Amino acid sequence: MPRLPLVSTVDKLEGAAWLDPAAGTVSRIVKRVLPQGTVTDALHGVPLGHPVHPLMVTVPLGAWVSAAVLDVLPGNERAAKTLVALGVLSAMPTALTGVTDFSQLDTQQQRTGVVHEASTAVATVLYAASWLARNRGNHGSGKLLGFAGLAVAGIGGFLGGHLSYRQGAGVNRNEDLPEEVPSGWHSLGPVEGFPDGRPRPAQLGGVPLMVLRREGTDGEDGTGIISVLADTCSHLGGPLHEGHLQETRGQLCVVCPWHGSVFSVESGEVVHGPATAPQPVFRTRVREGRLEVSLTGAED
Repeated sequence: MPRLPLVSTVDKLEGAAWLDPAAGTVSRIVKRVLPQGTVTDALHGVPLGHPVHPLMVTVPLGAWVSAAVLDVLPGNERAAKTLVALGVLSAMPTALTGVTDFSQLDTQQQRTGVVHEASTAVATVLYAASWLARNRGNHGSGKLLGFAGLAVAGIGGFLGGHLSYRQGAGVNRNEDLPEEVPSGWHSLGPVEGFPDGRPRPAQLGGVPLMVLRREGTDGEDGTGIISVLADTCSHLGGPLHEGHLQETRGQLCVVCPWHGSVFSVESGEVVHGPATAPQPVFRTRVREGRLEVSLTGAED
């Protein structure tokens, strides 16, 4: 089946390098203005366990769609005006969560994202103008501006869906790992092949892993404590073994080299975003000098 013209047009946005200056400017402003850490973690949705922006979007869009329904029915001017105002006010914090996520996306995703942001900004301005017209008693113009705003918001919503479902922004890169890793224990090779103190890459079939061996601690057979995580960052797939280690909140963590997500090497939990999904953790044991791993939660 041939694709709709809108889909083909949106696909072309991924290669539109002329959007890079605008996208780069927005990203730099967000990173410069927003306090990194607790504030950005909350805006990314780290406490929630997945991006908070899609949840926030339901408020302005729901209000504006409801206002449009009331606008085609007689006698609902006051209620419709209230819903338009609710949509405009809620669009502001919703946009804040969106640009926070946007600032940590890849180049092609940001090209689509900056057009998505522009569309929603135009929709919000149209609805603000709609409220002003209604407040002055000009409900006819208010309705026309509202319908125009809803059309533009619909385009913005389409772009947001494309960004999430076609380009994979905000999805967990390790969701399919339980199906890719067979149950039971699997050898990664001689334990001495993993020098201590630095993250090292390993392969379990087609699954990339990050191995961290730490000497000077009491581990099995004197080999030290060994932590093994999925190497693919849950945010956008960065190789964790290329990242650096740091102490954060009293625990040893690995920092993704691509966008700075911070994960506990022991539990895989997200300590700082932009990632919101934890890294899968593997159990470890040493048998006859060989490191063996099993996916946590899998049957032996």
